Amino acid sequence: MAYARRRIRTFLRPPVIVVPAPDDLLKDHDVAVRMRDGVTLRVNLYRPPGQGPFPVIVSVHPYGKDALPRRTRRGWRLNFQFRIMNQPAPFQISSETGWEAPDPVAWVARGYAVINADARGAGTSDGTGSLLSDDEARDTYDLIEWAGTQPWSNGRVGMLGVSYLALSQYKSAALHPPHLAAICPWEGFTDAYRDFMTPGGVPERGFSVIWQTLTRRVARLSVDIGEQRRRHPLRDSWWQSITPDLARIEVPILACASFSDHNLHSQGSWRLIEQAGSAERSAYTHRGGKWAVFYSEDAQRAQTAFFDRHLRNLDVPAPPRVRLEVRERRDAVVAVRAENEWPLGRTRWTALHLGDHGTLVESAPVAAGTATFRLRRQAIAFSHRFDRDVELTGPMSLRLRVSLDGIDDAHLFVGVEKWSDGQYVPFEGSYGYGRDRIADGRLRLALRDSLDALKPLCAGEVVDTDIALSASSTLFRAGDELRLLIAGRYLEPFNLLFGHLPARYTPSRRGSAVVHWGPGASALTVPVIPG
Repeated sequence: MAYARRRIRTFLRPPVIVVPAPDDLLKDHDVAVRMRDGVTLRVNLYRPPGQGPFPVIVSVHPYGKDALPRRTRRGWRLNFQFRIMNQPAPFQISSETGWEAPDPVAWVARGYAVINADARGAGTSDGTGSLLSDDEARDTYDLIEWAGTQPWSNGRVGMLGVSYLALSQYKSAALHPPHLAAICPWEGFTDAYRDFMTPGGVPERGFSVIWQTLTRRVARLSVDIGEQRRRHPLRDSWWQSITPDLARIEVPILACASFSDHNLHSQGSWRLIEQAGSAERSAYTHRGGKWAVFYSEDAQRAQTAFFDRHLRNLDVPAPPRVRLEVRERRDAVVAVRAENEWPLGRTRWTALHLGDHGTLVESAPVAAGTATFRLRRQAIAFSHRFDRDVELTGPMSLRLRVSLDGIDDAHLFVGVEKWSDGQYVPFEGSYGYGRDRIADGRLRLALRDSLDALKPLCAGEVVDTDIALSASSTLFRAGDELRLLIAGRYLEPFNLLFGHLPARYTPSRRGSAVVHWGPGASALTVPVIPG
């Protein structure tokens, strides 16, 4: 009940402190920028006093650059998402801060010019937009080049922002605009099919539907991604066409790759760190609230140092390859340290084998066994108790030997939990959900070999499949329990007070699944970090 009361309290009064922008802030509203095909985009431009030249920070999105906090007689009216998606800590923004955008008042005070742009078809910009497309990337390229060649610009442009304001950086950076010097995508997926719309081949029908509906209300768009999912249920060439080629990104990157946005951005952020072609690419990790961390003092220091290094050519050390935050529960950070690679080079990949009586053990069971569960109604659990303090940092994976009864395909949902003294230990999750598991994963079984080709199971067929679980960094104390859950439906309830609203995934068809264990069979691989 305490959690429900907190959600009600933050719904009524979000923990967002809005500070009025100073009267002398230099702002040019609706500046027109002409694209290569003649269409005009419009931007809000903020600059420090004087002639400059100034380094420039750009953000581009379809949500409307003028969707700012509004003062009312009762206080500040905020974006509704701040009410629905609870943040675990208060944070401060100015009244000129756009949705998930850098705060221009803060950045102008640091000596930067800031551009908040309406994408094509959005807000006051002309034309019709196409989200995540090559056309959108070319628009962003043109905007970067315009910003880099203005009299008040020093010719060095960076990009910064959360969610879509991160997504809009990838394809444009891969085009190599001459004046783009660095990017800072703060939590942004890199594959719309695998990370967002259909992770593991399982359709997401909660947040994705809401996002599409809201976005189409504020922007004129030529493509309906939801309709495209209906037309392209597999990861075919259409999905590949809106997926950036990360290897072509060469500018320095500081990316936020959190452990608390498993349902949306986390997997893609780590993919960027692993696959980008940039010589300097760094990850800032956390397991806090998305916006609370983005606007926090520590994150602002990291962003400022990164851009001072690359946009102002100041003698600032490169950020660590990984700024790692380790937690033992939602509100308890036990370590923040620098690491040199991801996954950590000293990781001891440890298999915990599924066995009789719901156990997870390091030694493979000698005898074979099975457990059957009804996909739509039940979940099965396996647990391992640690006899010493253990840090698990990195991605997990589940090798599952499974067969089906009565159906030829299933949606499998997997979660890893922490229990201490018989109590469930919660962590921060996507969409402001404060009772998340450590890690999770999902898979449509007929897509076990490839996301672009169906391979249904034959009657009685037993298959081995691998289910990737999201990355995390968690300390287990001696006596704590790691618990693995497997089900045919999403493991979290769908409601505002206690559940994981708005996350919603298509459940499996009705039927039963049989999990098999024994020599060489089912096992959970966990990333143990030696003490």
